[in-house]
Amino acid sequence: MNSIVAIVGRPNVGKSTLFNRLIQRREAIVDDVSGVTRDRHYGKSDWNGKEFSLIDTGGYVEGSDDVFEEEIRKQVILALEECDIIVFVVDVTSGISPLDETVASLLRKAKKPVFVAINKVDNAMREADAYEFYNLGLGDYYTISSINGGGTGELLDALVKEMPAIESDEEIINKDDELPRFAVVGRPNAGKSSFINALIGKDRNIVTDIAGTTRDTVDTVYNKFGFDFKLVDTAGIRKKSKVKEDIEFYSVMRAVRAIEYCDVAILMIDASRGFEGQDQNIFWLAQKNRKGIVILVNKWDLLDKETNTMKKCEQMIRKEIEPFTDVPIVFTSTITKQRLLKALETAVEVHKNRTNKIATSKLNETMLEVIQNYPPPAVKGKYIKVKYCMQLPTPTPQFAFFANLPQYIREPYKRFLENKMREIYNFNGVPITIYFRQK
Repeated sequence: MNSIVAIVGRPNVGKSTLFNRLIQRREAIVDDVSGVTRDRHYGKSDWNGKEFSLIDTGGYVEGSDDVFEEEIRKQVILALEECDIIVFVVDVTSGISPLDETVASLLRKAKKPVFVAINKVDNAMREADAYEFYNLGLGDYYTISSINGGGTGELLDALVKEMPAIESDEEIINKDDELPRFAVVGRPNAGKSSFINALIGKDRNIVTDIAGTTRDTVDTVYNKFGFDFKLVDTAGIRKKSKVKEDIEFYSVMRAVRAIEYCDVAILMIDASRGFEGQDQNIFWLAQKNRKGIVILVNKWDLLDKETNTMKKCEQMIRKEIEPFTDVPIVFTSTITKQRLLKALETAVEVHKNRTNKIATSKLNETMLEVIQNYPPPAVKGKYIKVKYCMQLPTPTPQFAFFANLPQYIREPYKRFLENKMREIYNFNGVPITIYFRQK
């Protein structure tokens, strides 16, 4: 499972800048993905083939110095409890402040790896000023510049060395089979707990109109359609600027981890609010983790409808999640219990699609014909020939196409092949990954 890295420190030292820098490294690979905003307080990154989740723990505390110190203490304690690795960011231009010492005193007691990142080191003179931070008592440090990325490579090298070795695909597959996990995720007050209560016929989870009622992830074993699985209720995920309580911050970290652990993410949105930016952020987090996805438009009974209301709403959502639009959308109401079983049945189908295996002979028979009819465009007068393809032995659908010049195949052609595969095979609701390799 991916490690969680928490970025901690006092305000205005550049934590969010470092967070965005690391997220941009990841996003540059999939620059066609839309909807990733700067104000997210969680995200995915990778380095040297190791993926990890990144949590930004600061940037929103306001008030007197005493409030600063108390709030920072809460955030660091929460990060210590939930994360695997801590990056402690300090500012070389202001030196060691009393608040830095407060954070450092807590980190010295932690049984987690701590990396001191001295930010804003843009020249040799500031490099010399960094020696002062040995006085924090946290050992070696890393000098970085979050603005231009200087030094972040050395920091990331050290971070990934502390992360556990990546399990092979065979090890993942041969693990003891557990029940599939369907995580119900979304913004606060979208109806996640009500959805699970309505399905199981019991008020298992507390439901109120107050945002943040659900604090922790709650598992419920469920059987339907001859299929056993776990329904996971999660806390609502809000923007960093909206998260004020320390308990809610902890709950959001739990919800993010629930997405990483699940097999299918059931993204519930509020029909009265539409598909907002934070809904999009949660969608792309599930997509990057290669989870099956089902979108539920809840509270459908509250809307004044016309003839094409449902069709227009569906078109709007698919526009927002481009280019990954092959996702089932179900319109539900937890109050009237409208289409709840349909939503669950769809989630079960998506889980089956996610484990779908295609025989190599059948895959070559269909896809090589598609490639022959629509070959990749020539580059610099060189023609690209794809000779063979296969599904990789991974828990999620990933495919390798072997070609003479794989480096010349562009992203639009990959999307073309993905769309063709979705037309021929049923991968509804499932992200698929295509690699081109030297034959």
